[in-house]
Amino acid sequence: MTDTALPEQDLPRRLAERALRASGVFWFSVAMVGQAAFVLYIVLFYGRSGLAGDYARWNDVLVGGWRTGDMVGNATLALHLLLAAVITVGGPLQLIPAVRRRWPMFHRWNGRTYMVAAMLASLGGLYLAWTRDLAGEVAMQVGISLNGVLIVVCAVMAWRLALAKRFDEHRRWALRTFVLVSGVWFFRVGLMAWLLANRGPVGIGEDFDGPYVRFLAYGCYLVPLAVLELYFRAQRAGPAARVATAAVVGVLTLVMALGILGAAMGMWLPRVT
Repeated sequence: MTDTALPEQDLPRRLAERALRASGVFWFSVAMVGQAAFVLYIVLFYGRSGLAGDYARWNDVLVGGWRTGDMVGNATLALHLLLAAVITVGGPLQLIPAVRRRWPMFHRWNGRTYMVAAMLASLGGLYLAWTRDLAGEVAMQVGISLNGVLIVVCAVMAWRLALAKRFDEHRRWALRTFVLVSGVWFFRVGLMAWLLANRGPVGIGEDFDGPYVRFLAYGCYLVPLAVLELYFRAQRAGPAARVATAAVVGVLTLVMALGILGAAMGMWLPRVT
């Protein structure tokens, strides 16, 4: 074997590694655009109507939203929406390598803020899920509860590993936290992608309790989490597995882009313009 043959043998591995990395960048770039649109919706719809004292308008989009006389529940809901905006802005910033390298102090404090906000939002979501009426009823309540518990577990793990300076493991748990926290966003994106693909409410149900809604109550965070775990495994696998994973991530990113477009045009923009 000659020295000149080594680079040729190594080429498939390098190309597969680049393909996998590119698929991750593609997914994150599209997700950032979609989450930016979502946070603008939160601020312009919920924030603007809240500052105007028009809390009842929240009930146009929330089942079991603002309730007259329920101070604890309404305060929990308002805090939950505020924290949703905070984590939707702060989460993507934590995952940008340039931000982490150039502004390490910001990365640390933004990470702490993100973790605390995510855990508080999860606890608030648990309270609201079991004290307010929800579309989808029990399936949605259990799905939200499991999501909230997983968020708290992953956030605690990410924080502990950061304190222990085990940064490679910390980043994996931080990514798991980010994916789980994005479950509410994935739900809306997944719903709109499904509606557009089927050209109608197939499997939705008259009371928002159809089979697809029941699946989405759990799939909105478990499916992205499974894809993330697949991506982690592919990073340690051979060229074939990396290319296959890159293809899966690429296709799912296109589906996600369709859902983002549908959510922006059908759900978010009409309520802020």
